[in-house]
Amino acid sequence: MSEENFVMHKTKNKPLLRIEKLEVVYHHVSTAIQGVSLDVNKNQIVALLGVNGAGKTTTLRAISGFLGVDDARVTEGVIEFSGEKIQNQAPHLITKKGVVLVPERDKVFENLTVEENLEVCVPHNGGKGKRKDLMDQIFQYFPILAKTKNRLGGYLSGGERQMLALATALLCKPKLLLIDELSQGLAPLIVEELLSLIKVIRDEQQVTVLLVEQNAMAALEVAEYGYIMENGRIVFAADSQRLRNHQDIQEFYLGQGERETRRSYRDIKQYRRSRRWYG
Repeated sequence: MSEENFVMHKTKNKPLLRIEKLEVVYHHVSTAIQGVSLDVNKNQIVALLGVNGAGKTTTLRAISGFLGVDDARVTEGVIEFSGEKIQNQAPHLITKKGVVLVPERDKVFENLTVEENLEVCVPHNGGKGKRKDLMDQIFQYFPILAKTKNRLGGYLSGGERQMLALATALLCKPKLLLIDELSQGLAPLIVEELLSLIKVIRDEQQVTVLLVEQNAMAALEVAEYGYIMENGRIVFAADSQRLRNHQDIQEFYLGQGERETRRSYRDIKQYRRSRRWYG
């Protein structure tokens, strides 16, 4: 399916996040993503799905402003948040606008305790009472962090690190939460628990979520809408129910097909077209 023909995510209301024909180039020569367009509406959970190397993390870094650390830059297209263009702005300026990234790696300060990791992110302009309220709220969402608050970040389990990363992101009072590979290295039960918690936080805190995932099945359980990315481009987009029911998506991304050796969504589409033509 060509990018021009994929089903675009449209609503009557202006999206909180709008990306149009985005191109990102690394080291001035290597194009990582090209022509990417997507919308995320206020208070939605939207999944960005695809295999390793598809361009998902690059897309999140472009939104959050963290491309510079990898010598990359948005060279074409628009990233618009709350009606304001934010492409190529500094990460701290984008964070101040309410866009907060939970990265794929380096999620916590390993040489600080859980409590110290959290205190780094607590605003200091609201007084001790407000700071205590924020910490209490975090411990309500993540009780395990209250029990391990004196433990060094480097000694946390993978699930505990992910919870701490989410907690520190919430302390930044995000309007849009960007979460990169929540499920990576975690047991299925932990992933299910974290995704359910994200849905609760979305509902209670009115936070919008763009979730990057390889685990398509888990992501589509909580997301209302999904985009599938391959080789730096969006190749398909639909609401989560349609994605779960789509035969090609089931076959390649949800592990429910008969021909598991096919390499990509495009390969599946080409195979099906040839089968119809010659069958």
